[in-house]
Amino acid sequence: MKKNMGTTDRIVRTIIALVAIYLYYTGAVTATLGIVLIVVAAIFLLTSLVSFCPLYTLFGLKTCTTREE
Repeated sequence: MKKNMGTTDRIVRTIIALVAIYLYYTGAVTATLGIVLIVVAAIFLLTSLVSFCPLYTLFGLKTCTTREE
């Protein structure tokens, strides 16, 4: 897997995931929407940690900088 996520993208995804987890555990979001939110948060955290997003590959996106050789 080649990295396709930049630092800014990773930070934004992590912040969104942490906010979603906070909303779920404080009870602001419950039921099915809460479970969906937790799953999306987990995916965001996982993709942030590995710096790779499979959807970016499908759409040909890349937010990380590449070195010119």
